[in-house]
Amino acid sequence: MFESTPADVASALDAAATRLDGFGRLRFRADVDSTNDIALALALAGEPHGTSVLADVQHAGRGRRGHDWFSPPGAGLYLSIIVRPAATPGGTPLVTLAAGVAVAQAVRAVSALPVELKWPNDLVIGRPWRKLGGLLCEAMGAGPPLDAVVVGVGLNLRRAAYPREVAPRATSIDVELGRPIDRAPLVVEVLVAMRTMMDVLNRGDRETVCAEWRRLGEAGLCGSAVRWRDGDEERRGRARGIDTDGALLVEREGRLERLIAGDIEWDNWYP
Repeated sequence: MFESTPADVASALDAAATRLDGFGRLRFRADVDSTNDIALALALAGEPHGTSVLADVQHAGRGRRGHDWFSPPGAGLYLSIIVRPAATPGGTPLVTLAAGVAVAQAVRAVSALPVELKWPNDLVIGRPWRKLGGLLCEAMGAGPPLDAVVVGVGLNLRRAAYPREVAPRATSIDVELGRPIDRAPLVVEVLVAMRTMMDVLNRGDRETVCAEWRRLGEAGLCGSAVRWRDGDEERRGRARGIDTDGALLVEREGRLERLIAGDIEWDNWYP
């Protein structure tokens, strides 16, 4: 079912073995429908915390709210990681925040780009925001406690012909850097940072996770105009922060509302 891990990735994983610990268990397939689907099947079969699946191309990659994730060959990092949260981390929303912090830290470490976070799961850069990537966390088990969560990571490494609906706000690491970036060190840094942040979360330290998310997502939390739907009604407000459950705090008509999920849009993608 699985293929030999590309030599550069295998070498980078070996060199970082002491930093990775259990997050060094990487499975590779060149061509898949969805790395999340494979990782979910592995989680169901009992694969341990930290196991991951890497692919060169996805044909049915998923984003939030049932959207497709554009995954052309050789243009991105397509990686799904199995995490098994402790009984008290706060469920999938906090896993999503912790994973976002980890991936943003990894991109910053490898590229030095000033990557930011947009609630709940986008990696963005610049003004107006340009999207570099995103995450899709899918829970397995009825929970709480959750048996496992698969964290799907999609990062645009190289310029590509993006679909029309995302092209105006999409970008890639090589475009932002002005030079190509190697996938192997980024894979390693994502896995190392994921291990670190999941350790923090599994210790029950929500505030450290949320504080780091607030630091990386500050631009969108300081009064930025947002809109969302509540049934058939569109509502508008201003983002004011996140709480320790991972909810977005929005000021609307003089009071704060907690938004946990749904279609949240930032006006003009400009914090």
